[in-house]
Amino acid sequence: MEPFNVADPRIIHNLALAGFMGTGKSSVGRVAGEMLGFAFIDTDELIEAQTGKSVSAIFAQNSEEEFRTLERDVVQGLSALRNTVIATGGGLIVNPGNLASLKTHALVVCLWASPEIIWERVREQTHRPLLNGPDAPARIRELLEQRKPAYRQADAMILTDHRSPKEVAQQVLHQFHLARKGK
Repeated sequence: MEPFNVADPRIIHNLALAGFMGTGKSSVGRVAGEMLGFAFIDTDELIEAQTGKSVSAIFAQNSEEEFRTLERDVVQGLSALRNTVIATGGGLIVNPGNLASLKTHALVVCLWASPEIIWERVREQTHRPLLNGPDAPARIRELLEQRKPAYRQADAMILTDHRSPKEVAQQVLHQFHLARKGK
């Protein structure tokens, strides 16, 4: 993916991290927020706070469709934020409207990892509703393949395999500073 085009007329106030579960959005986002002196928010945590339910409970008691509606509503409210690092849910930018909304105020960086690394990172976690099937590694590969076209629409993609959150955050901030240069 090409680096962000600094001639782009967008005004970048925030940094949004997108990508599949287990790619490091939250951990990298917290580090990047500290390095920038920005606030940090996680869209899944916002939804949980608003509904009083975990993401897993929303999937189980309602549906993925209901969750995606809640996600869309949260994204609409993010445009008023300034100086914030936003960690998005793994499927959030699959909705083109969500991605377009984020791009009105944020540099969108997709964190990427191999299916094997993702499985290694998430296999002990019980709060991943999309992996509650008999063959979670196959499901990871399937979902990554389905979401890849959306992820490639981000402003930049950064590989997180075998890198610490701090190393990835430094690469993310490099992209962010390039995007804001001269703005």
